[in-house]
Amino acid sequence: MDESIFMSLDKDIVRNIANLARIEVLEDEIDSIVKELSNILQFVEQLSEVNTDDIIPMTVVADMKLPLRADVVTDGNCRDKVLINAPESFDGFFLVPKVVE
Repeated sequence: MDESIFMSLDKDIVRNIANLARIEVLEDEIDSIVKELSNILQFVEQLSEVNTDDIIPMTVVADMKLPLRADVVTDGNCRDKVLINAPESFDGFFLVPKVVE
């Protein structure tokens, strides 16, 4: 790779990232974390070299369609089951106490 598009990581940057992420990092772990994060960024940099000019953006890789149902308004045809839960009912309706005088 001729030119890196990502900045190089050092211990101060790793400390700052850990602080922003609210992660406690011990001093003896910083060197290994610098190395691991640098490897990750190098891999991401390799991905940026892939030519995607003729690739259509997509959200999923599988060609799937959601199953659709008819958009029909119904009452569910279970009035009696629902009214079993009502404290009081009359002639297929909920009875509620009067709240406005």
